[in-house]
Amino acid sequence: MVSRAQLPPEIQLAQRLAGNEQVTRDRAIRKLRKYIVARTQRAAGSFTHDELLKVWKGLFYCMWMQDKPLLQEELGKTISQLIHAFQTTEAQHLFLQTFWQTMNREWTGIDRLRLDKFYMLMRMVLNESLMVLKMRGWEERQIEQLLKLLTTEILHPDSQAPSGVKSHFIEIFLEELAKVGADELTADQNLKFIDPFCRIAAQTKDSLVLHNITRGIFETIVEQAPFAIEDLMNEMEEEEEEEISEDDEQEQDVPSKRLFEKPSKGSFCGTESDMGEEQAGDDEDSTGTILQFDYEAVANRLFEMASHQNTPSQNRKRLYKVVRKLQDLAEGLFPEDDIPEKAYRKLQEGRQKRKAKKRLPKSQLQNKTGRGEQEDPSADLSSRPERTRQWQGTEADPAVPQEQLRGCGRRGVHRRRRRPRAGARAKVPGCQEPAMKRKWTRKNKK
Repeated sequence: MVSRAQLPPEIQLAQRLAGNEQVTRDRAIRKLRKYIVARTQRAAGSFTHDELLKVWKGLFYCMWMQDKPLLQEELGKTISQLIHAFQTTEAQHLFLQTFWQTMNREWTGIDRLRLDKFYMLMRMVLNESLMVLKMRGWEERQIEQLLKLLTTEILHPDSQAPSGVKSHFIEIFLEELAKVGADELTADQNLKFIDPFCRIAAQTKDSLVLHNITRGIFETIVEQAPFAIEDLMNEMEEEEEEEISEDDEQEQDVPSKRLFEKPSKGSFCGTESDMGEEQAGDDEDSTGTILQFDYEAVANRLFEMASHQNTPSQNRKRLYKVVRKLQDLAEGLFPEDDIPEKAYRKLQEGRQKRKAKKRLPKSQLQNKTGRGEQEDPSADLSSRPERTRQWQGTEADPAVPQEQLRGCGRRGVHRRRRRPRAGARAKVPGCQEPAMKRKWTRKNKK
């Protein structure tokens, strides 16, 4: 048996990261960070692919052993921020590659009680990988390398990624990209980020992946279009207001006394401004940061990928619907403008009236039997309203007494008709009937 001192440092750290005690795991993470910084500073001391796979296996089970949501969130941040400890771009990409390979390998063994914390870990690692691009000024070459890595390990049909990993990655991609770079990224850069999804949506034969990309990427862009344009207009108005305020300050000098005047008792300027700021903050939190897109460019790119000959017909049909929506947005037509609010209300009222008419016979029946006045069973039958039933091909005979007609077609007590027995025959004149068999009894025997 090999002693622990002779084992490589990566295996020693992985064993401690998967330990039972939290103190041991916390110390192992701190030592791992120092070890990464010290090793990547050397010129020829970068990690190999197998070494980082061993490190990630230890980090995976470190997260597996962690309980309590707040501690899980803190541990997720610590693990995801290890990417900043690597000093070279190649080592960072290898760290991300081995992370997604580890998640793909271990995903089927995660039980439903531990899924949420690994969903959170995937989100945090994606966020930190985008933060690396932001720190380097969104270089085009760095963006291409990251997108190639994510496409190869997750989105590509030949990747080993389970459907759960793919679905969650597609769902969170635009959210995390907006959190990190909504204030800095341009429409052309955002188009580069969604370009892999356009290619995969046109090529994939997996209907689930096609649905997730259409719903999580393209339809999300369409739904957020009004908010994106509203943010753009607000930014333009703020810039105009700043320019006007600068011109006013240069032309007019504000008296110094007015700056120190106390507000009157009836004025609530300070509270109103505070309330306005709070409301603005609430609005920002509710809508969140939104990415800007050139809808015509997105529609053209998607149409180019969907119009290839090798694109499956199901994919082409689905993507062309998205292309039409994007073209409408480029022309200034929003999905909400297709049906005005008043017309939509009238449409809803019409639907409700039609549903009420369909339910009308049942409600009338309930009113007459259950909800209405209950009929007294002991009351005289003659006092009840007369109900007759006319059978097809017959008419009510006036010679028939009314009492017989009352019994027909009513729910109350009615007379039974005598049915002939199975062996009975109609009497025919001139024919001799056979003698009837008598029942055998003891008296007949005597």
